[in-house]
Amino acid sequence: MSEDLWGNNEQPIDGERGAVGSESPRGRREQKEWKLIEKLIMSLTAEQRRSRRWGIFFKLLTFTYLFVALLLLVPGELFDTQVGSKPHTALVEIEGTISSSDQANADTIVSGLRRAFEDDNTRALIVRINSPGGSPVQAGYVYDEVRRLRALHPHIKVYSVIADIGASGGYYIAAAADEIYADKASLVGSIGVISSSFGFVDTLEKLGVERRLVTAGEHKAFLDPFSPLDETELDFWKGVLNTTHRQFIAQVRQGRGDRLVDDASLFSGLIWTGEQALELGLIDGLGSAGYVAREVVGEENIVNFTEKLSPVERLAERFGARFAKTLATELGARAPMLR
Repeated sequence: MSEDLWGNNEQPIDGERGAVGSESPRGRREQKEWKLIEKLIMSLTAEQRRSRRWGIFFKLLTFTYLFVALLLLVPGELFDTQVGSKPHTALVEIEGTISSSDQANADTIVSGLRRAFEDDNTRALIVRINSPGGSPVQAGYVYDEVRRLRALHPHIKVYSVIADIGASGGYYIAAAADEIYADKASLVGSIGVISSSFGFVDTLEKLGVERRLVTAGEHKAFLDPFSPLDETELDFWKGVLNTTHRQFIAQVRQGRGDRLVDDASLFSGLIWTGEQALELGLIDGLGSAGYVAREVVGEENIVNFTEKLSPVERLAERFGARFAKTLATELGARAPMLR
């Protein structure tokens, strides 16, 4: 029973109660639907919270993994502040192919050399070489800088020490030192110049591929690997290599002087063991960097002045893909290499 605004009593109709009453089938159905919707929303909210928590967890895990990886890749280098605080034998290392795009590039090597020479406590310098060679330009830069720094600091003697291999461009740099040492089984020499490429002319014909080459300049497509070999261009390129070879020989003769034996095979590109190299005058003695510091220099405290890559650079170098660059280089005429 209800009373309207005008004071009239009114009894609800059963049909109306069924339509809106909470105990009606329709009301119960709506309540269930709302409960389902509410449950779904709560479930989605909980799922989003779990996803965010797992996302944060995996991000932290990834960061921790990368941080640990950096520490493992560059042990001690993140916090290495080693300097020459007392008399020492300075050390600069040349490791791997000598190239502007590799760690053994002239800028990096020269930076270490300059720091070593400028340190007041440096008594002598050892250049430890483990390289099969590389760019004659990069090797020439280092050779010239060693000789320049020797002239500026005549009281600091320079010793090259060859590890597993000191060949071609590696030996080029070694020849700038006052004396050269190596192990009896080290590989020494390979005083020569090489340039290599591939030819794909027949391959294109077999595949039915037509080579379309447009140039301005008679020799702009010089030694193009997809065109037939031009004998005139080949003779020209041999002349370039011979000139580079003569320059190499001149620098070795300048550095080694009359210690070299009179043997034409020295400059043929052959390579010898350390024991054989000693007989040929290519080196002055047998021994390691530790031996030279202790027995020759007389200062066994060694301080390493080699320039190090940053952790990020080391990580990129270790995991980076260099396939495309290598492929592009190999497909065309390669620059002369001392190796």
